[in-house]
Amino acid sequence: MLQDFSSVTLREARPSVVATERLTLRRPTLADVRTIVLLANDRRVAENTRRLPHPYSQDDAIAFIRASALPDGETVFLIEHDSGPIGMVGIDCSTPDSAELGYWLGVEHWGRGFATEAARGAIDFFFEEFEDDHLYAGARVTNPASRNVLEKCGFQWSGVQLHRFLALGSSTPVDCFRLSRGVWASLKSWSSARRVR
Repeated sequence: MLQDFSSVTLREARPSVVATERLTLRRPTLADVRTIVLLANDRRVAENTRRLPHPYSQDDAIAFIRASALPDGETVFLIEHDSGPIGMVGIDCSTPDSAELGYWLGVEHWGRGFATEAARGAIDFFFEEFEDDHLYAGARVTNPASRNVLEKCGFQWSGVQLHRFLALGSSTPVDCFRLSRGVWASLKSWSSARRVR
């Protein structure tokens, strides 16, 4: 099953790699499926991520990687630390003028600043590669750690909405945030992210 979708196709579709001080953000390939499943198949991760089902299967990971490899697919990066995957970060541009940042880490990597660092790398990539003036994000109101990540990245709170979470099978309140290009430019002092070609 893994053989029928070439990882060369994935690399050709989007060749970018973003490097931060401790992390490498790169496109996921089918070689990453087992590791992604190990990291994502935790209810604590799924309950804080809108689109992750629980349980999370190999088929879910394959479908996700295939979708992200499409020319009009969302921009997705596998987060690596010390050459090992620890989570995912991405930008969903499927709704015009409403690009949204999303991220998750395997539980054993929580609380070490990796989410903030990965988010900053993805934000830099977004504002350097796309012309949008705003980037949006959200965090469950019961997830203060994720709200902290967004605030450290310059996002400003814009209200609360109900969003459906696949793993919960229901809607739950989400704090909504917005980051403008101007605020991002003024905070660019974090500048530890760089593009690798």
